Amino acid sequence: MGINFALSSPKKKTQTEKTNYNKFEFDWRTHMKTSTKRTILAAAISSACLLTAMPSYAEGEFTANAGATSNYIWRGLTQTVNEAAVQGGIDYAHESGFYAGTWASNVSYASDDIYSYEHDVYFGYSGESDGIAYDFGYLYYNYDAEAEFDFAEIYGSVGMGGVSVTVYLLAHTEADEAEGQDFGFGQAYYASLDYTTEILNGTELTLHAGYHSGDFVDAFNFGDGTDSYADYGVTIAKDGFSFAVTGTNLDDVGADALDNDELKFTVGYSVDFEL
Repeated sequence: MGINFALSSPKKKTQTEKTNYNKFEFDWRTHMKTSTKRTILAAAISSACLLTAMPSYAEGEFTANAGATSNYIWRGLTQTVNEAAVQGGIDYAHESGFYAGTWASNVSYASDDIYSYEHDVYFGYSGESDGIAYDFGYLYYNYDAEAEFDFAEIYGSVGMGGVSVTVYLLAHTEADEAEGQDFGFGQAYYASLDYTTEILNGTELTLHAGYHSGDFVDAFNFGDGTDSYADYGVTIAKDGFSFAVTGTNLDDVGADALDNDELKFTVGYSVDFEL
């Protein structure tokens, strides 16, 4: 992709109050999220994967993707209380470099919270010049209406020789700020560094490191004052199958179903097909 709030409005995934309210795929969509947005497992958004995954269509073409993962990880954090997720989306890419798409997954941050799904909509422009790949765009995260915590980011990435750097900036959100918090444009960001290389007959190895910071980070993910953290991961993928090991520098938050301070091992499978 792919997500806890300590505000007066419903919270999403608070580690300290998980009772009521609260992507890595190998393609940027996975967590923009976890196994998240196209191949499932990836430690956060791998721009390089994104850029290399975007086909160069002669005129423009629609494709679809579907997958399943044992745990939906987004920026190092589980989005499904460490349980399985089914994900899929539709994309359009034009020879000019313009692309747009939508993607969805089930989510859960506590056994009885109000979150059940994440639906993302995005568009952007990608290309390559003198061996340097680039991509920039807009991504909107939509959740259950009762949560009132939809938000959007703008992003940009550059990649060369298997190395990519990506930055996401908070653009806007429907969530209300608590006293002392700032959810303004650019007041929260996620930056990542990824390296992807081919090993063992087409198997791809990706190394990932990311850093998330801002008041919105705490509101959306923790609600306990933790406004920044780092995540890291290693992913191996081939023919739609992927295996990832991810972790964060978060301290032990006590007994809960999230365990975001521990290493997570995730397996997944995804498939892309033309429409």
